[in-house]
Amino acid sequence: MSKKWHPQAVTVGAPVEMDELCKQISLMTTVSPPDAKAAIEALGMVIGSFMNSGRTVHVDGLGTFYYTCVSNGQGVETEKEVNANQITGTRVRFVPESTRKGRTVTRALISEDLVWTNIKSVSMLDGTGTVTDPETPGGSTGEEEGEEGTYG
Repeated sequence: MSKKWHPQAVTVGAPVEMDELCKQISLMTTVSPPDAKAAIEALGMVIGSFMNSGRTVHVDGLGTFYYTCVSNGQGVETEKEVNANQITGTRVRFVPESTRKGRTVTRALISEDLVWTNIKSVSMLDGTGTVTDPETPGGSTGEEEGEEGTYG
């Protein structure tokens, strides 16, 4: 068995919390931070309500939310035997909005200027993806090209 290293996505810094999200929305719109918070909280409840009634929910510019179920080890021999008691788990799935230009598909939540860097360089990032170490311009890791490792 060959052991190989593969890239792996990791996040930097603490999660963006509701207050920061609402402040940014208020800067981009005419909505105040408290109004943005109320709208986001309502959106979560409305999406949940529609999904609980069996609907898929599409939000323009964001993506589509839907349920899947899991029936680990609970298979049956015939279609007639299938029932809800086999379900061992429910998951909310999300597919980001996408646009197609020719053969290229672009996802709304994946920036065209997304930068991947070696995880050893994460300590030089300020939580926004900006390099804080002036000795490392442009996020260069100083690693040799083709080196295996974990990237975030």
